Amino acid sequence: MIIPKTREEIELMRESALLVSKTLGMIAGEIKPGVTTLQLDKLAETFIRDHHAIPGFLGLYGCPSTLLTSVNDQVVHGLPTDRPIQEGDIVSVDCGVIKNEFYGDHAYTFEIGDVAPETKKLLQVTKESLYVGIREFKIGNRVEDVGNAIQKYAEGHGYGVVRELVGHGLGRKMHEEPEMPNYGKRGRGKLFIEGMVVAIEPMINMGTRNIKTLKDGWTISTRDGKPSAHFEHDVAIVDGKPELLSTFQYIYQALGIQSDEENEFRKQALVL
Repeated sequence: MIIPKTREEIELMRESALLVSKTLGMIAGEIKPGVTTLQLDKLAETFIRDHHAIPGFLGLYGCPSTLLTSVNDQVVHGLPTDRPIQEGDIVSVDCGVIKNEFYGDHAYTFEIGDVAPETKKLLQVTKESLYVGIREFKIGNRVEDVGNAIQKYAEGHGYGVVRELVGHGLGRKMHEEPEMPNYGKRGRGKLFIEGMVVAIEPMINMGTRNIKTLKDGWTISTRDGKPSAHFEHDVAIVDGKPELLSTFQYIYQALGIQSDEENEFRKQALVL
């Protein structure tokens, strides 16, 4: 059952989403060669609690960490470790919080130093596919319209689209209806309604779409060992159209990147 949110609830969810955004922005200033993902995890937990919120992943389904950090060929759900991040790595950082009784949940894949051109392109296309999908999240469309758009864009560049892991509705629970796959056929799935809030999150592999779970029971990697990218935004339907609740602008501010990619999904400019 889809649980639509009131305007007031959407504004509360925006606060939750933006705290995740700020956390990822803080991480952007700290993630570099020699730092471990365990260190980043501790920084994130402290940052979230200092902002009067609760880490959304910690303890959820038994998750032992605040962040999920997936390096190189790891797709998602990577548990933080004491392995130092290295020059040329890519690191997907997925984070959630509970604030105002609502969840925020989104992710960004970071480039560490000088990344191989083919890997850089994977990240670019994956992030572009996220916005391609978001454009389809509107009244009159259905769940698989979003997935179909992401799938066509990613596969059009020769990449594999993970099937086993999907986006999801978001609210007072981390995972609500509907599931939001990154593949599908147009015109299929549940109809979108006003007030829906979902996390859209393409998980795109450089090679095969096939994946495997590592021995820790959490970390999921590509079966062929090639890199994978993951980007995620929280999005609401407001007045029939998609509106971003999360932002990458705190990350871009930390990294000195100029971008207007989010502007079309905001009614008013974001004040950082």
